[in-house]
Amino acid sequence: MLKRPNLLFITCDQWRGECLSAAGHPTVQTPNADALASDGVLFRRHYAGAAPCSPARACIYTGLYQMNNRVCRNGTPMDARHGTLAQAARGLGYEPTLFGYTDVSPDPRFFAPGDPVLRSYEGVLPGFFARQLLPEHQKQWLSWLRRQGVKVEYGYPEIHRPANGDVSRVTNAPPVYNREQTLAAFLTGEFLRWHGEQDDPWFAHISYLSPHPPFIVPEPFNTMYDPADGPAFYRAASWKDEARSHPYAKYELTKQKRSKFLPGQKGSVRDLTEGDFRTIRSIYYGMISEVDDQLGRIWHTLKSAGDWDNTIIVLTSDHAEMMGDHYMLGKGGYFDESYHLPLIIRSPSAHASKGGSVEQFTEAVDLMPTVIELLGGTAPAHLDGHSLATFLNGSTPSDWRNAAHWEFDFRSISSGEEKQPLGLKPQQCNLAVIRTEQHKYVHFGGGLPPLLFDLKDDPGELRNRADDPSHTGIRLEMAERLLAWRAEHLDQSLALSELTDQGIAGTYAAPNWRSGWR
Repeated sequence: MLKRPNLLFITCDQWRGECLSAAGHPTVQTPNADALASDGVLFRRHYAGAAPCSPARACIYTGLYQMNNRVCRNGTPMDARHGTLAQAARGLGYEPTLFGYTDVSPDPRFFAPGDPVLRSYEGVLPGFFARQLLPEHQKQWLSWLRRQGVKVEYGYPEIHRPANGDVSRVTNAPPVYNREQTLAAFLTGEFLRWHGEQDDPWFAHISYLSPHPPFIVPEPFNTMYDPADGPAFYRAASWKDEARSHPYAKYELTKQKRSKFLPGQKGSVRDLTEGDFRTIRSIYYGMISEVDDQLGRIWHTLKSAGDWDNTIIVLTSDHAEMMGDHYMLGKGGYFDESYHLPLIIRSPSAHASKGGSVEQFTEAVDLMPTVIELLGGTAPAHLDGHSLATFLNGSTPSDWRNAAHWEFDFRSISSGEEKQPLGLKPQQCNLAVIRTEQHKYVHFGGGLPPLLFDLKDDPGELRNRADDPSHTGIRLEMAERLLAWRAEHLDQSLALSELTDQGIAGTYAAPNWRSGWR
């Protein structure tokens, strides 16, 4: 009798999809992620469902698009009626264990108004046991550093300033902590300690912060990449030209501040020089290599313990990073750079596809049904995603999507109705994207003009063809496809069932997901 598999689900926050040497990146070296890809499957066209962190993770953890899970911003509560990946794993006999964070705001209707849990958006996804929580304040890591003699009196985010104290310029100077003391090293060590305690089949989720800003990394990763290396940035001749491309682009360029990405820095991101952006990008590449280095520690331990041949591994990110393209840093908006993600899945039972790659469009919502199937369960019919197990077995599903879709909501509830971006109502601060191999259409709420890009002629998304008479037919086709996508994927929790004189027909989502899956 085969032993039930272990499941290791790894997210590396803000990792761009092309930044893998296995994917052919000309600069970044990721030997340990590459080793996983050589023993699994690399999904080359994998996309986030939303941004920033909480909305992106809601798509992963519920298998539902933002239009259905309705987690719009960091801090938007997740409706308790939605089943989660962790709850599904519990229904299959696992105890999902978290190392890091999930950034899920709990449903406030189930808590007293004064409950401290309602004062943070960094709640734990229902179904997870948090073995090592690591929220934004990073106090657990800071106390670990203090015991090692590192001066941490400045706390977060100042701990991530250069050790030499120079915040007057963009520099690749290292921080006060070394490569064995990074956030990723801390979480990896905690996971490995826990792993050594396990006897039964296990389910672990390691949620790394890297390569999320602040952009700083210790030696030798801070000088591993030459700022001169790497592709040219996708952007207009100046940030002012970029701002003229669309009202949302102007809004985003206006609000981005350097201090969010480089603690202690002053000024706007848009005013960074070419050299500054390249230096930041070289640090970002180094941060990817640093977390890849920690992956190597995990692979080695799993193999040494005899777990490698019985462990399913999923390696991905929640969303990506602009990294200087269009004069921006961070994530959000509509550009591919914020949504194209790495995805590698390694299943020991899938031999036919070992070392293969998939060119079809896959989405974050596909991960939940995939994990459920790989663990021996059946995903609920109402989920928006589809299992990738067929790809892992070396085949291609007969009816697969030929486009990727994502949404972005830029409302700010806490700032008040009168201070919403671009003078819109909160309900209008949103956009939806459909992206095929050749074209990309962006539809905005609130009457903002749409965008249409021909990606073959314009991979940098610099020329809006929405008002070009020669592209009228394409614009109409893409708008209709986006509308059809939304109509097909409206909440199906009860819509796939019907009460008859013989009782209930079809399937439905049970209100208490912990009781099992229908």
